[in-house]
Amino acid sequence: MRKTLDEKLARIHADPSCGDFILADAKDPDLAYGIASPGKSPEHYASEGRYRTLAELRDLIRENVKTGLLDIMLMSASTNEVLAIHEGLFRDSACTPAARANDTTDIWLAQGGQYKDQPSQPFRSATIDHIMCGKVDCPAPPEAGSSGVPGADLGLYSMTFNNDVDLDREALQRYGEFRAEAERKGFRHFLEVFNPNAAQAPVPDLGRYLNDMIARALGGVVGKGRPIFLKIPYHGPAAMEQLVSYDPHLVSGILGGSSGTTFDAFAQLAEAKRYGARAALYGRMINNSEHQPTFIQHLRWLADGQVTDPAEAVRSYHGALQGLGVRAIRSLEDDLKSSKRDAAYGGGSGTVMSTVVPAGMPASSASTPAQSSDKVAASLARWERVLG
Repeated sequence: MRKTLDEKLARIHADPSCGDFILADAKDPDLAYGIASPGKSPEHYASEGRYRTLAELRDLIRENVKTGLLDIMLMSASTNEVLAIHEGLFRDSACTPAARANDTTDIWLAQGGQYKDQPSQPFRSATIDHIMCGKVDCPAPPEAGSSGVPGADLGLYSMTFNNDVDLDREALQRYGEFRAEAERKGFRHFLEVFNPNAAQAPVPDLGRYLNDMIARALGGVVGKGRPIFLKIPYHGPAAMEQLVSYDPHLVSGILGGSSGTTFDAFAQLAEAKRYGARAALYGRMINNSEHQPTFIQHLRWLADGQVTDPAEAVRSYHGALQGLGVRAIRSLEDDLKSSKRDAAYGGGSGTVMSTVVPAGMPASSASTPAQSSDKVAASLARWERVLG
């Protein structure tokens, strides 16, 4: 089975201005939140603290992969073993399995823990061999991208720079060691760079700081060791355009951040794509949505340009929920508003960002629900065809 990720990357490198867009579901929260990682159960009541089980989270992964709408499914190594290696979920799927290859201390979010407030330190729970084949030592390493890997040949590697020479040098050193091992074993990776979680000196322009650190971190990395794309916080049009224009072959992708409203998710994707992003990885936004396949379908339409107005997509999403008999978390009016959200897992570390109303979209449409229109009707008709 050909993977859409590989096909899209090939087209993007051949023509960086092409319309291809990579969409990923990040279902690796068990390396961050522990018991709360699967998200709130539909039967959750605030006083009870009821969460989904790990088995229910894995059922959602199966369901989302089978939609055929995703290019990547990111999982923990343990979930990758169950679904990719044991079940073969991805063998006949165009979706590429991936696993989180490291778990720096700033994503350790145990209830009552204080790790997220301390400067990030590098750490890896998973091994490359376990991700690829579920064993301490894999057989002879295949070429990168080989379909002969029973598990995943793609991983997410994460770094958090804190504007401190010792901390950041250690992070880069560990990343270099990972790259060398990955190259020897035919393992690909994409690179996540978070905002500082505990900056040791002020960083007045986070977007420029991250761009500079990414450019210098990869300046000494040759082709075989380079990430296939980036996953970074979205700091607005100027920062995204700056990074993309610096090197259009350094494929830039955004991370979703905390959930916020549906408009937050849709507007962020639409704007980031407009200014050069070619990938989006949404974890909490998808996991906390009312109906994940429906939410992903609307992300896909926005990513592929089938729907261009985020407010229209929100209205279409609410219409689809109504058709499915699923109760929306917010009213349509509230879900069309923009909210401030956290980019980092832990929040509370100066990482607050706000969704910007995309250029060319009337500000009023971000907060006032419109009556049914031809565009909305067409969008709903597309969804009805998907539902069959």
